[in-house]
This record gives sequence, structure tokens and C-alpha cells, in this order.
Amino acid sequence: MRGRSVTEVAAGGVVLLVAIAFLIFAVTNSGRGGISGPAVSLTAKFDRIDGLAPGADVRIAGVKVGSVTNQRIDPQTFLAVLTMRVDGSLRLPDDSSAEIASEGLLGGKFVSIVPGGSDRILADGGQITITQSSISLESLLGRFIFSMTEGQGSNAQGRQEGGTATPR
Repeated sequence: MRGRSVTEVAAGGVVLLVAIAFLIFAVTNSGRGGISGPAVSLTAKFDRIDGLAPGADVRIAGVKVGSVTNQRIDPQTFLAVLTMRVDGSLRLPDDSSAEIASEGLLGGKFVSIVPGGSDRILADGGQITITQSSISLESLLGRFIFSMTEGQGSNAQGRQEGGTATPR
């Protein structure tokens, strides 16, 4: 009995060490680290930022170039204001646009920046003025279901009013 409990404790210890090793590996290789080198702080205002939290990625062409550092509500316009730290070596044009995008149906949200073509560059503390808010998947699904049920209701009504029954 004593030999069996020592073996179980040893096996549990090995499992615990392996779990800790995987955790360390995941944290160090997740790409969630800070920006190496100089960074600029940018802001952008959105109607909706559903599911986007501080720490979310900021990407250009799918490549992580920064992260969201803060979110707040503008008390005058009631828009969501995001503050982002972006790699300063990129020199983003001042007509760049930002949109809230999703990694998939169940994936997380991130900010996607599309660089513009202007000669003027966004400075530290600058604002991206061209934005596209988050698209609510639930709202789109609700509209789709409503339109389908609305269409079925009108088809059934048309059969009742103008249709004839055929005997079997």
C-alpha cells in the first residue's frame, strides 16, 4: 500500500512539472509580448467594440504590430475610444483606417489597420479617424432568421388565399 502511494505521488509530480513546462512554453511563445523598440500611441473611435478587450492584437495585413492598451467611452459622443500602442517604425499615414475584425465565428476580436496613401504620418498621440465598428454576429443571425420566417409566413399565406387543394 505504501509503495503504491509513493508511486502515485511521483506520477502526480511528473504530471505537474510537465503542465508547468507547457504553461511556460505557451506564455513565452504566444506572441503576446510587448513591442520591441519604439512605439507610438494612437486612438480611434468606434460605434461598437463588442468583445474587444485591452491586450487585444492590433494587426496590419494579419501581422501583429501592437496591442490595445485602453478603452473608454467619450462622454460627449458616447463612442468607444480605443488607445493602442503600435510599432513606431511603421510610419502609418494619417489617412489609415481601423476596423474591429474577428478571427472567426468563435475566435477573439482584434483591430485591423489598413494603411492609407497620404504623405503625412500619424504622430505619437495621433488619432485614426476612419473606422469601422464591430459587426454583431448575433444581430446578423437574428435578421437572417427573421427574414426566413417572414418569407415562410408569406408563402403559407399565399397558398391559403390563392391555392387549391388537390385530392389524393
